[in-house]
Amino acid sequence: MTTETLAPLSKSRPARDARREAILDVAQQVFLEDGYAAASMSTIAARLGGSKGTLYNYFKSKDELFAAYVQRRCAFNQEEIHSGPVLEGTVEEGLKRLSASYIRHVLSDESLRHFRVITAESVRNPEIGRSFYEAGPKRGAERLAMQLEHWRDQGKLNIKDTLTAAHHFLGLCQNRYFKQRLCNAIPELTKAQVEAESEAAVETFLLAFGTETSR
Repeated sequence: MTTETLAPLSKSRPARDARREAILDVAQQVFLEDGYAAASMSTIAARLGGSKGTLYNYFKSKDELFAAYVQRRCAFNQEEIHSGPVLEGTVEEGLKRLSASYIRHVLSDESLRHFRVITAESVRNPEIGRSFYEAGPKRGAERLAMQLEHWRDQGKLNIKDTLTAAHHFLGLCQNRYFKQRLCNAIPELTKAQVEAESEAAVETFLLAFGTETSR
């Protein structure tokens, strides 16, 4: 059985919001352990120590609950990946901080467990897949594109389409190890592996888009 360490709820959060977050905490554990199809509202309610009626006051169906879990997970991912000071220092330094954070997070055991559960359900419910992509990978690329645009406007990068360049950079970061990690063919990357992959991605990206002021 897989159980994650969950962040404590904020004491200042309104009671209804706190209850909703508690439901999502438990639902997340059940979805990870059982998968979407085998997970039930009854199991989630039992773990909460309440009735299904209380659960349905917050979420009308398992589909709605799963969609809320996906949205919350994407928001968490974005904050984790982009938590560092990307725009501080040179472009090279900022991109190395971001790429290392991205590689560590996206290729972690925890993130890949969520990814497998969500993409498996996306086969049955394409809307879930669309929601995940838009709130997760797409939003992440858009955030990076804004940062690249900032550097471009300063003359530090030579880029026409910053969104396309952002997708290229994120592809460089995860491409070599993603399929191996997704298939559980290799363990989590070591710190040295993360740093080496980050440096390679940034070096390649700056060879394509860098200027004399990038470093």
